[in-house]
Amino acid sequence: MDAHRMNRLVLTLIKTVTYIVVAALVLLLVYIIGKGLPHLSWHFLGSESQAFLAGGGIRNQLFDSFYILLLTLVISTPLALLAAIFLAFYAPQNSLTDLVRTTIEVLSSLPSIVVGLFAYLLFVVNFQMGFSLLAGALALTIFNLPILTRNFEDALAEIDETQMQGGLALGFSKWKAITQIILPAALPSLITGMILGAGRIFGEAAALIFTAGQSPAQVDFNNWNPFSSTSFLNIMRPAETLAVHIWKLNSEGLVQDAALVSAASATVLVLMVIIFNAGARILGSYLQKKMMGGK
Repeated sequence: MDAHRMNRLVLTLIKTVTYIVVAALVLLLVYIIGKGLPHLSWHFLGSESQAFLAGGGIRNQLFDSFYILLLTLVISTPLALLAAIFLAFYAPQNSLTDLVRTTIEVLSSLPSIVVGLFAYLLFVVNFQMGFSLLAGALALTIFNLPILTRNFEDALAEIDETQMQGGLALGFSKWKAITQIILPAALPSLITGMILGAGRIFGEAAALIFTAGQSPAQVDFNNWNPFSSTSFLNIMRPAETLAVHIWKLNSEGLVQDAALVSAASATVLVLMVIIFNAGARILGSYLQKKMMGGK
């Protein structure tokens, strides 16, 4: 077989596998959304879940999912950005730096259940945080930090080196050139990487089962005192996120409509992840055009 025919054969094989994977993904999304979409309503999104009665909603779980996501990003984003700046501009190019990058790659591929058990022993047991939003956010930080660091370093590496050299030629210090020239130029890619990471951790369940808890706390959404045990802002209260709620419904749900609530909750979760991913790309493209003077 000549090279031309071999090239066509391999290309056809790659296209076929790609179409199969995409078709399987589309069928899965259609199945999940089609099964749960008819049961979505404002009542479902805005009412509390029920442990024994039918007709419950996901208000607390949905809020806790966004709240723990916000806490995770507040903790992990500055750490990941500083680590990415160090690796991109300050770390010497040697075997030690290569080892650090390899370690980051390894950490980003750790099973979430392993991260959850480690976080349980460290934060819940050793630091005596108990099952809480803060413990869950710290667990997700361990899970998200390597991914975010890698995304941020890639975003910084995309910036033309001449911009740094131009800043140094103008008399800027290296840190000033990074903060006033490189970071603004890399902002669209940084935001895109952060939102894509948020979409991934939004659907995380295994790490939160052992840290944030499996039961929704009774919270008062009119209580704005973050130190009150019933306040929705209290980061030391236990919380059940949407992904954990879906797992719990399918494993030990007692309500009569557990299957319907699980399907509708899964639909909300999938739609939110899709919105995160699509929004990241749209926002990144918009910011890129604005910074380049496009319309």
